[in-house]
Amino acid sequence: MIIGVPREIKDKEFRVGIVPAGVRKLAESGHQVLVESGAGLGSGILDREFESAGATVVQEAEAVYKGAELVVKVKEPLVQEYACLREGLILFTYLHLAPLQELTRVLLDKKVIAIAYETVGRDNKFLPLLAPMSEVAGRMSIQVGAHYLEKEAGGRGILLGGATGVEPGHVVILGSGTVGSNAARMAVGLGASVTIMGRNSARLAALDRTFPGKIKTRLSSRENIAEEIGRADLVIGAVLVPGAAAPKLITRDMLPLMQKGAVLVDVSIDQGGCIESSRPTTHSDPVYEVEGIIHYCVANMPGAVPRTSTFALTNATQPFVLAIADKGLRKAILEDQALKRGINTYRGFLTNREVAAAQQREFTDIDTLLPE
Repeated sequence: MIIGVPREIKDKEFRVGIVPAGVRKLAESGHQVLVESGAGLGSGILDREFESAGATVVQEAEAVYKGAELVVKVKEPLVQEYACLREGLILFTYLHLAPLQELTRVLLDKKVIAIAYETVGRDNKFLPLLAPMSEVAGRMSIQVGAHYLEKEAGGRGILLGGATGVEPGHVVILGSGTVGSNAARMAVGLGASVTIMGRNSARLAALDRTFPGKIKTRLSSRENIAEEIGRADLVIGAVLVPGAAAPKLITRDMLPLMQKGAVLVDVSIDQGGCIESSRPTTHSDPVYEVEGIIHYCVANMPGAVPRTSTFALTNATQPFVLAIADKGLRKAILEDQALKRGINTYRGFLTNREVAAAQQREFTDIDTLLPE
C-alpha cells in the first residue's frame, strides 16, 4: 500500500502523522511512504530522517494525496485541502465532524473513507487514539489557564498555588475522564484548590481515591455548576460524548455569576465546546472576553507541544496504520471492531450515528456497506 503523510497547515499545528520509526516498519513490510517535505520540522524531524527510514520525500501536498491510497494526518482537512480529496481515498486523522457540516458534506460528496482517531473505540469504551492527546490537552489546560490568570494577561492576578497566608486559586473541572483527570493532576501539583464535576459517580469515587484529600468531587447539575463557577478562578471544560456535539454545561446567562477576570479553558471545543459562549480560536489569537471572562478555546492545543504530542500520538496510531496497510481496509476493520467504529464516512455514506444525529443527516450502518 502507498501511505501519504502531508504537512499540517492548521494554524501553528506542528505535529506530524508519522515518525521515522513508523516509516521504517511500513517500509520493512513492503509498503511505500510519501512524506511532504517539511512535514516533520515542527516536531524536530528532518526530511533526511524520513528518507533514511525508507520514505520518499515529495515537495507538494498534491503529490502526497494523488499518490497515496491511505493518507495519515493529525488534524481535519482544511478548505485548501478539499481539492486533494478523492473517491476511495482512505483518510486517517482527527476529524471531530459533529460541528463541521461543510467538511462532512465534502467527505460525503467525494466519497472519501474517513476514519476518525477520536471515534476508534474499544468494547470497554476506551478511546485509544484520543487518550494520548486528551492527556496532553488536560495537562496543558492548567498551564495556559494559569498564564491567563496573570494580571498582565488580562486575568484576576491569581497564582494558582497561592502563597503563605494566602489561599490558593480555585480550579473547577467539568468532566472526569482523561482530560479532567490529567487537568486535576497538574492543578493539584501546583497547589490549587480543585473541584471535579461529573455524572459518573464511580469515576468520581475513583478520582477521590487517586487524589485523597486533595480534591473535591461533585455530581454535575446546572445548580451545582452554577455554584462552583461562582467562586472559580479557572474553569476547565473537559466533557466528551464520543462523536457527538458536546453538551452546553455553562450557558451564556451563567457567565455573570463568575468573577471578572476568571478564565475558561474549553478543551471540548473540537466537538463544539461545552460552554455556550465558546468559539474556536487559534494559537495565533487564542483568547477573547465575554462578560469580563477570558475564554481560551484553541482547537488544537497539543500542537503547541509537538515534540511530545507527535510521539505520544504516533505510538498509538502506528499499529492501526500498519494493520490497514498489511491487511487492506476491509480485512482490518472486520478483524478489529475498534477500528470499524472509527469509520465516519464510507464511499458517500455517513456511518457515525452521533455525527448523523448532530447534523440531522441520514445514518448508515457500516456493516451494510462492506462487500462480501
